[in-house]
Amino acid sequence: MTPGIALTLLSLGGCVPAGHLTELGAASPIFDPIAFFSGTTRGSASLKILTKRRAQITVVGHGTVSASGDIVLEQDVRHADGRSKHRTWHLRRIGPDRYAGTLSDAVGPVMGDAVGNRLHLAFAMTGGLKVQQWIYLRPGGQVARNRMVVSKFGIAVASLDETITRVPE
Repeated sequence: MTPGIALTLLSLGGCVPAGHLTELGAASPIFDPIAFFSGTTRGSASLKILTKRRAQITVVGHGTVSASGDIVLEQDVRHADGRSKHRTWHLRRIGPDRYAGTLSDAVGPVMGDAVGNRLHLAFAMTGGLKVQQWIYLRPGGQVARNRMVVSKFGIAVASLDETITRVPE
């Protein structure tokens, strides 16, 4: 990569907010993603992709917990322009505060850890994209704040800021 291209990518990377919402971190409530995502959830998100305008997204999810304690989360993702996509998560507890699974959008495994009210997930996608996701459970346990950052070559190229709400059954 030439120095000019590297400098351009670094300056453009500043247009996509990176990082997570550390100020939301707390010792409680304890985030159990299997319990939180069981049943129906709705998300309202703002997606910013490098070189594109901010876009609104809604996500409707339905999670089912198996007899072994794993969760299958089916999500329908709808963009404001009418495009939609279905994705499936499989997540299981692999140790105290540790999670592993799969995502239909991911290449390889999804790995995660939970500390206090924060769940951190990491996975790769096609095209060399790396995803980091921080989800913070809010007091009351019915709402979570999701911040996802997608990077390529270590440079943030997209970010998503979402509020996820559990829907009473």
